[in-house]
Amino acid sequence: MSDHSVASGLEKFRSAWKPYVLQSLVAGLTTFMILLFLTLEHAVVIAALGASAFIVFGRPYDLTARPQNLIGGHVVGFAVGSLCAVIPHLTTVSTLACYGLSVGLSIFIMAILNMQHPPAAGTALGMSIRGCSEEAFAAVLTITLVLAIVHFVLKPRLRNLF
Repeated sequence: MSDHSVASGLEKFRSAWKPYVLQSLVAGLTTFMILLFLTLEHAVVIAALGASAFIVFGRPYDLTARPQNLIGGHVVGFAVGSLCAVIPHLTTVSTLACYGLSVGLSIFIMAILNMQHPPAAGTALGMSIRGCSEEAFAAVLTITLVLAIVHFVLKPRLRNLF
């Protein structure tokens, strides 16, 4: 990273610090509220939450922050990862191949359906490692719906931070 890009970022922050602070606080608070209702058993799904919160609150006007991309992408990731989890893992190489397939296939399907949301590839990987469960699906829906609702309600007050 060059000194110029750091200086440029600091200058943007100085000139409009309120959205940076407020949107970061909203992202943290929303994440905290979601985590109150989940357990560490959902850790593989929760990991994608941080990246989704970053997109939703750091770049709220980007294509990948749209509620249909957020929800649709994670549902695709959940479904693909869950399917890859049931493929027999006979060797370490075949196991790793299934994990890689879950990421590649979820990206492919999200792109075809125009539901690109990069953190959802993490959901696919997490589900292919963990396996499908009703609790995990409820966690994915909870996370995505809360983020989508907060994004929808606050979007008129949000701005892209960089």
